Amino acid sequence: MRSLAMGIDLPLIWAVIILFGIMMYVVMDGFDLGIGILFPFFGSKNDRDVMMNTVAPVWDGNETWLVLGGAGLLAAFPLAYSVILSALALPLILMLIGLIFRGVAFEFRFKAHDHERGLWDAAFAGGSLLATFCQGATLGAYLNGLPVQDGQYAGGAFDWLAPFPLFTGLGLICAYALLGATWLVMKTDAELQARMRRIASRLAWLTLAVIGIISIWTPLAHPAIAERWFSFPNLLWFSPVPMLVLLVAWRLLHTLRGDGHAEPFLLTLALVFLGYSGLGISLWPNVIPPEISIWEAAAPPQSMGFTLVGTLLIIPLVLMYTAWGYWVFRGKVRQGEGYH
Repeated sequence: MRSLAMGIDLPLIWAVIILFGIMMYVVMDGFDLGIGILFPFFGSKNDRDVMMNTVAPVWDGNETWLVLGGAGLLAAFPLAYSVILSALALPLILMLIGLIFRGVAFEFRFKAHDHERGLWDAAFAGGSLLATFCQGATLGAYLNGLPVQDGQYAGGAFDWLAPFPLFTGLGLICAYALLGATWLVMKTDAELQARMRRIASRLAWLTLAVIGIISIWTPLAHPAIAERWFSFPNLLWFSPVPMLVLLVAWRLLHTLRGDGHAEPFLLTLALVFLGYSGLGISLWPNVIPPEISIWEAAAPPQSMGFTLVGTLLIIPLVLMYTAWGYWVFRGKVRQGEGYH
C-alpha cells in the first residue's frame, strides 16, 4: 500500500529526490573521475597540473550528492538500503577505497617532491579507475536484480562478478572519461585542448557503442524490461529516448570537430542524462529489481515526512553553494596563470 500523508505520495517524492541526488553525483563527480582516468595518457607534469587545477577548487563538494543519495535511501527505503548494501558490499567498499586514494592524492600531489609525485599521480589515476569501475559494476548488478527472501538478500557476496556488471563497469569508465575529456575541452586551450578533442571523439564512439550494447543486452536478459520498452503504446512514448541519444551523439561528434568550447561538455551531460533516464524507464517503479516497488520498501510515513522537511531545506543550500563555487572558478585554466 502506498504511504500517503495528507494526500502526498511520500515514497514517490523520496524516489525523485534520490534519483536527483544520484544524477547530480554522476554529472558532477563523473568528470573529475574522468580526469583521473585520462591521467595516464598525459606524461607531462604541466599538462597534469592543468588537468587537476580545473577541478581542484570544486571536486570535494561534488561528493555531497553521493552522501545525499545514500542517506536518502536509508531514511526513506530502509529495506532497499539493507538489501543493496548486503548484495553489493564488496564493490561499494572498493569504490570508497578508490575515492579515498583519489582524495588523498589531490591533497598531497601538489605538496610532494618531484621524486614522490609519480606515486600520487598513480594513486589519483588508480583511485579514479577503481571507483568508476566499481560504480559501474554496482549499477550492472543492480540492473540484473537482487534476490530477496523474507526481507533479506538471498544471493551471494560475489554475484556481482558476472559478465553484465563487469561490462557496465568498463562502460562507465568510457562515459566518465568522455565527461572528463569534454570538461577539459571547455576549461583548457592550445595543444592540451586539441588533444582532448581527439580523445573525446574516440570516447564518444565508445560510449555510444556501450549505450547500444546495454540497450540490447538488458531487454534480452530481462523479459519484463523488454515488455516495458516494446509493448504498445509504450513503444511510442519511449521511442524519443533512443532517437535523442543518436541526435545528441551526432551533434557531439560534430562540435568536437569544430571549435566549440562548452557545447561538447553540455552535450555529453545530455547523453549521460538520456542513458540515466533510459535505465529509470527500465526499472521504474522498483527500488529493488525485479519486483519490490518503492511503496513496498518505504519507511513509515512519519519517518519519511520528518526527514523530508530537513532534506527540502538542505538541497537548495547545496545547489546555491555549488552554483556559486562553479561561477567563481569559471573560465579557462592555464599553466602557471590560474583562472581567466
